[in-house]
Amino acid sequence: MALALGPRANSAGYGLAAFDQIGSTNTEAMRRAREGERGPMWFATTEQTAGRGRRQRAWVAPRGNLASSVLEVIDVAPGVAATLGFAAGLALESVFEKISLEARMRSAGAERLSFKLKWPNDVLVNRQKLVGILVEAEALPGGLAVVVGSGTNIVAAPEGTPTPATSLQALGIQITADELFAAQTDAWVEFRGIWDNGRGFAEIRSRWLQRAAGLGEKVAIQSGNATIEGIFDTIDEAGCLIVRTADGRRIPVTAGEVYFGSAASVGAA
Repeated sequence: MALALGPRANSAGYGLAAFDQIGSTNTEAMRRAREGERGPMWFATTEQTAGRGRRQRAWVAPRGNLASSVLEVIDVAPGVAATLGFAAGLALESVFEKISLEARMRSAGAERLSFKLKWPNDVLVNRQKLVGILVEAEALPGGLAVVVGSGTNIVAAPEGTPTPATSLQALGIQITADELFAAQTDAWVEFRGIWDNGRGFAEIRSRWLQRAAGLGEKVAIQSGNATIEGIFDTIDEAGCLIVRTADGRRIPVTAGEVYFGSAASVGAA
């Protein structure tokens, strides 16, 4: 098999550029946008050599993992575009729930996995990182070029990450990058439609909070040299993480490294 769009994505008019190997699908998507590509279009590979996550961390996808980015040029403000990452997380979480259920149906002894969404854009399973998501945007003639990239650990997981990582294979889930990509692109159509250029973020926010990792727990956020500690209260209408401090203040956080529960004390140290 080869990387191909799912039937819903095909019907919705998405294009696809698939690569045997590439440095970064996000970089390629934004390069194409600068050259006039307006999308909607997917860029995907099973081997990424120069990917990056948030805070410019390296995100390398060894062969067999999946790195993909979707490009759309839309007429929204950058702050609104940033909330598209929550829709991307929900789309992937829905795919993992489905394939996990199918695995349990095939094997009565298969473990029930707990998939959660970590603010702002990670997908966790059993508190380990399975997917990293990166949203980038650039103003171009005709609109805002928005690229939503994701890296899914299918056969291997990186070591030494701030949040311990795992892979689908390590969890006992057997799926190829081709199969996962087709399912991901179809789920994207559904949740991109709910998001609706930001008009549907209230619904996305509600669904995301139902699956949020660490909600109501102790949290510490490191942003630059500052550390904010308290309880993860909610996310607001702009997607900011709201921390309720010991003195009752509710502080919105737009970016930072997040640590929950017992790890919050370690992360804040």
